[in-house]
Amino acid sequence: MPTTEPAASRQRWMSVLARAPERDLIALWDAFAAKPAFEWLRRPETGAVMVRGRMGGTGGPFNLGEMTVTRCSVQTDGGLVGHAYVQGRSQPKAEAAALIDALMQGGDAARVEAEIVAPLETGMTEKKQVQAAKAAATRVNFFTMARGEDE
Repeated sequence: MPTTEPAASRQRWMSVLARAPERDLIALWDAFAAKPAFEWLRRPETGAVMVRGRMGGTGGPFNLGEMTVTRCSVQTDGGLVGHAYVQGRSQPKAEAAALIDALMQGGDAARVEAEIVAPLETGMTEKKQVQAAKAAATRVNFFTMARGEDE
């Protein structure tokens, strides 16, 4: 089944919210002025999910191990529904991510994108680039010099 554009956009921001460092997400959410009133559809609850992997990315699947996640669902007074699944046990992060997900589906989406999602995404990209540069600085290139003796 092909992915539609709205689904791909939501997958992107949900991924950013799930992977964002808790400190950064909470700081941006606290600074956001237009927080909606909401009711819980599912209060934050912590559990475990099985993480699966594939050898080389293409081999048969295998169970890698369990990971702790926290999930919740909210509905704003405007009727928007938001969901969140975040790594770890942080209930405040799950709540903020669910509310941001709900707002991203409404009229404030551009503002939420500019004030929360884009800065989180930029920060994570910059951090990844710094880590890649540090790793590249320690790279050792091996090479073989051909000798003329084997002719």
